[in-house]
Formats: sequence, C-alpha cells, structure tokens
Amino acid sequence: MAITDLISPEVSNDSFYTALSVLGSYEEIKTVIEIGSSSGEGTTKALVDSISARADVSEVKLFCMELSRPRFNKLVSNYSNLSFVKAYNLSSVSLSDFPSKDELIYFYKNTKTNLNLTPLEIVMQWYDQDVNYIRENCLDINGIEVIKQANKIIHFDLALIDGSEFTGESELHSLIGARYIALDDVNSFKCFNAYQILENHVSYQCVERDLNLRNGFAIYKRNF
Repeated sequence: MAITDLISPEVSNDSFYTALSVLGSYEEIKTVIEIGSSSGEGTTKALVDSISARADVSEVKLFCMELSRPRFNKLVSNYSNLSFVKAYNLSSVSLSDFPSKDELIYFYKNTKTNLNLTPLEIVMQWYDQDVNYIRENCLDINGIEVIKQANKIIHFDLALIDGSEFTGESELHSLIGARYIALDDVNSFKCFNAYQILENHVSYQCVERDLNLRNGFAIYKRNF
C-alpha cells in the first residue's frame, strides 16, 4: 500500500477506541497530540466526538499529525468546521531520528513480534517509502517540537503515538512528560521499545492495555 493511498480506519468501535473516547472527555486534558491521524476516521473521531461534547470545548486543542498529503487533505476536509482541531502535514520526527536499516533488520530477526507476519523485504520497502516521501516532500523536520514551540507547550496532556512503523520510540522521547500517553501497535516495531520504556518508567503507570487487540495497545498515566 502506497503512503499516498487513503486507508480505512483500523481503530473503530473497539476497546482502544472506547478508551480514547473516555480520555477525551476528561476536563484535565486540554492539549492533545495525535501522531498518525490518517484521514481522521479512526482514533481522531474517537477524540473529536468526546471533546465536542465537553462544556469546555473552547479550551481544548487537538493537534493532529499526518505525513501523507492525500490523507492530510481528507483530514482537513473532515474537520475544517471544528476550531479545536489543528491539523499538521509534518513528519513527527526528523530522518536523523529514524532507526538505521541495520537496527530494523536486527530487531526483525531477534525480536519476535507481529511484524514478523510481514516478509522482511516488504518491511524494508515500507521503510524506504517513508524515508523517500519525507525527503521528496521537504518534510524532514521534528514536527512534534515545531508544534510544541509554536503553541508554547512544554508537555501535552494526552499524546497518542500511532504513526509510522519506524518512529514510535523517537516520538516517545519528545513526548515524555505528557499526563497520559497512549501507544498503539506495541507488539510491532512501531511502539515495542516505547512500551518497554514506559513499563519500566518510574513516573508512569499503565491504566489500560490489551496486548491481543490487533498489534496491542497500552495507555499510561504520569504518577506526578
């Protein structure tokens, strides 16, 4: 599947969708960043619907990041009428924060996850596709830091990591400190290391997880 293809939502009417809907309703959550919004019909919809129902909706900002321009354009079209939705066509992290090909191959061969259900040759094609798309579209930038600086945000209240297969750990490093962090695809390269980090992080505790739903998800809350 090409990065320019529109895709159907993977998260819809399941326990992860419900958990994100609940989080979106919390009054203490005012700033939300979603990495990997696609066209906004999955996890984005869960957050948008619950935030829209809040009495303090005018105080909330949902920052949606999507690398693919066709998906981004559809995202903007879907939510252009909602002022709290801020869409960004940026890479979440720069290419220097991507894993090397050797690191990816080593992970594939030595850490058994659901990624092994896909032939390594295809995984490497995904990698090349992401890297080439960022280069060809002049998107080599740390988009998370751009959003934080532009909006004077030190830590988000909620961060959802569900973007590229290859950037979950790097995204986590930019998002540590968020009040809540939600990870999708913890049983794949995407968020495998991020999951291990948060599982052993003194400042976070897991509040919900299901490792058997698709590639597994987990949600963490900062203790202090």
